[in-house]
Amino acid sequence: MLLALIASLALFVLDSRFNYFASVRVTLATVLYPVQVVAALPSDLSNWTSEFFQDREQLRNRNNKLESMQLLSSMRLQKLQALERENMRLRELLGSSFRLTERVLVAELLTIDLDPSFQQVVVNKGKKDGVFIGQSALDANGVMGQVTEVYPFSSRIVLLTDPSHGIPIQINRNGLRAVATGRGLAMPLQLEHLPHNVDIREGDLLVTSGLGGRFPVGYPVGTVKSVHFPKGRAFAEIAIEPAAHLSTSRELLLVLPTERLVNTSRSEVSVEQADDAE
Repeated sequence: MLLALIASLALFVLDSRFNYFASVRVTLATVLYPVQVVAALPSDLSNWTSEFFQDREQLRNRNNKLESMQLLSSMRLQKLQALERENMRLRELLGSSFRLTERVLVAELLTIDLDPSFQQVVVNKGKKDGVFIGQSALDANGVMGQVTEVYPFSSRIVLLTDPSHGIPIQINRNGLRAVATGRGLAMPLQLEHLPHNVDIREGDLLVTSGLGGRFPVGYPVGTVKSVHFPKGRAFAEIAIEPAAHLSTSRELLLVLPTERLVNTSRSEVSVEQADDAE
């Protein structure tokens, strides 16, 4: 036992001082390496599998987050585009109101009557805002129609294209007066009871004549789209393209009685404001 201990100490001193068994250690390490690899394989495999699924889960979460962010960005972009279009419409609408001699109330469409026999819309201004029956309604381009029913918080407007609606007009070029009536959805207006010798041409601008007391004088109604003089008929067939964008306008102007205002609400535009803007 003592001899073994002495031999061990001698070998330890030889190896530590003179590196006597370096080649033996290299040989043993080379021989034992495959065994070490096989012994460590289950642990390495477990760690690799755990990291793989963890990275995969992180990647999936990251993709889901990026998809959500992209969807949110797309929604915000669409909303921004919608707000931009709405801003352009409002600017056009206000630009139109500055050209009017009357004060106006800006209203927004709530619902549209889908019955093809009736061309009517409902707006978000009513009796509390001073809306009254017979009030003229316009968009940024021309006359849309007039108010037929008034409720406390909303109003119903009949459009020019409604078959029951007629509006007194005059040809801007020569002052000739007539009545333009609606013919239904997506149909042009028509002029009633004009003889074959009438002085009217394609492209003539029609404006409100002011007769009847409902529509103020000089608002654009439409332009002459076609003129036909059918044989055997007493009157000409004249089609009118409305000036207002009846199918696309979302905001419109309700014309209030003509008077100068000093104090106006947020939804009203007065002549004083127009003069200041100019």
